[in-house]
Amino acid sequence: MCDILHLEWTATLKTPPRPILTCSGCGISKPFRSSGRIRLNANGKRLDAWLIYKCIDCDGTWNRPVFERQAIRAIDPALLEAMQASAPDAVSRIEFDLQALKARASRIEESDDIDIRKKVLRCDTDWRRIAITLALPHPAGQRLDRLLSAELPLSRSRLQVLFEAGEIRVTPERKDALKRGMRDGTLITLDLRDEAERLVIGRAAMGG
Repeated sequence: MCDILHLEWTATLKTPPRPILTCSGCGISKPFRSSGRIRLNANGKRLDAWLIYKCIDCDGTWNRPVFERQAIRAIDPALLEAMQASAPDAVSRIEFDLQALKARASRIEESDDIDIRKKVLRCDTDWRRIAITLALPHPAGQRLDRLLSAELPLSRSRLQVLFEAGEIRVTPERKDALKRGMRDGTLITLDLRDEAERLVIGRAAMGG
């Protein structure tokens, strides 16, 4: 059917997740931010790598292990060069790897400050359905209903009503899809009965 407005929303976290650790300098638990520097240490033919974090209030540091006792010959030369130079792209991949950070820190502060880039993939003349595909360069823990309510003129309670009525569908399907964290590749389809509401939401979805 030629009745769809299909958009891609690329959601990028502006601030990496930060571990909350006991700071030896402050004497209490504080968030630590990435310094942007990777430290390498060779031990024979094996290599250790850490991303250095600093307390937000003092000079206290924490070395976040990236890998330990890794055989040098097993490391991709381009990756090794990037880590030796603390290249921004290499550092960013580590900073935003939430699951790897969770394996090293029990408490983590996640930011809700997200940049949304909206791109129209298809816009039929008489569109009646709105489809939004999410693209996440880095994992983000923000709930889907919070993202939608921030970008569309719909409250979280209204989103839930529409979801339960089948006017909003989320793929992959789950009963609690709106309450779960955003995922790369998620497809949200809005098939709204009210035409006026549909047009207003369509304009917002496109960034208008």
